[in-house]
Amino acid sequence: MKDVYITRIAKFLPNEPVDNEQMEEKLGIINGKSSKARRIVLRNNQIKTRYYAIDANGNITHNNAQLTKEAIELLCDDTFSTKDIELLSCGTSSPDQILPSHASMVHGFLKNGNLEVNSPSGACCSGMNALKYGFLAIKAGQVSNAVCTGSERTSTWMKSDIFENEVEHLKELEDNPILAFNKEFLRWMLSDGSGAVLLESEPKGIALKIEWMEGYSYAFEMETCMYAGADKLENGHLKPWSEYPAEDWANKSLFAMKQDVKLLGENILGKGVDSLKLAMNKHNITTADFDYYLPHISSYYFKENLYEELKRQGVEIPWEKWFMNLSKVGNVGAASIFVMLEELVSSGQLKKGDKVLLHVPESARFSYSYAYLTVC
Repeated sequence: MKDVYITRIAKFLPNEPVDNEQMEEKLGIINGKSSKARRIVLRNNQIKTRYYAIDANGNITHNNAQLTKEAIELLCDDTFSTKDIELLSCGTSSPDQILPSHASMVHGFLKNGNLEVNSPSGACCSGMNALKYGFLAIKAGQVSNAVCTGSERTSTWMKSDIFENEVEHLKELEDNPILAFNKEFLRWMLSDGSGAVLLESEPKGIALKIEWMEGYSYAFEMETCMYAGADKLENGHLKPWSEYPAEDWANKSLFAMKQDVKLLGENILGKGVDSLKLAMNKHNITTADFDYYLPHISSYYFKENLYEELKRQGVEIPWEKWFMNLSKVGNVGAASIFVMLEELVSSGQLKKGDKVLLHVPESARFSYSYAYLTVC
């Protein structure tokens, strides 16, 4: 079995950072009224700036596949070009279309010759699943390099016109229609961007060796928490868009991303720490065995609570090991862990022998992914 190293890492965040007061101007006002939920959500998540693939005039500047292409090209130079890529593995929760796959569309923009493509579906863990596919392919000797990505372009999913049909429909039913909080919540949480890594079987320069990766799902016991392209029924089941008449697709905003906030708050941390302990026990490590802890969290609201949950379950991680950049770049979903790791690598803090633990939760139906890295 081959060793696998992250030898290059890049991120692409489109346009200028958008501060909290600019958000509604970019995304649009629903039903002519400024959102009451916005300030509540922003106060809790403590995100100060984020990025949208929308320019100052409201025009869309990139789709998801184009964002991903930009990050991949930033990996390249005179010694490694896109034509040298042997495997392209791209994860996202916000593909530009149902078919073709996200990785196929990225490949189409790269125009770099024949290669294998892989498109893991899902939410935040899709980026880690893309990384794991490349990791295992190199480890097995199938390829000698792989480019793995995580990306999101959710801003267009959150624009006001997506919800206008539903609001107009609600006006027919009641005098004061208010968009359900489970839909509006995510408008003030998500950001656009992409991250990419080059994996190779030999270390080059400052490299990060991937020691192991693990993934866990609690879907067997948990109902859906975050979803798109469906509506959640009273019994907790999802009814997919394909079972609704076409007029309901807009009237119910079926393609909008939605979050069951109560279910999220009650379970995301407990299951997360439980799965972390499973991974650590399997590989016989303790919190003393890593120098940097990179948790992808959607909101700073969860930061203190995560620390307390870790402490409660006997795996307390000292604050000095934590590295996060949520307040500056926002929640970039599948790209977040790539963007976070890129910032840590670029900071110059890492030294040979340092250990890094990546921790990525996905609230969709409570999945968790982990990676353990050594700086070479």
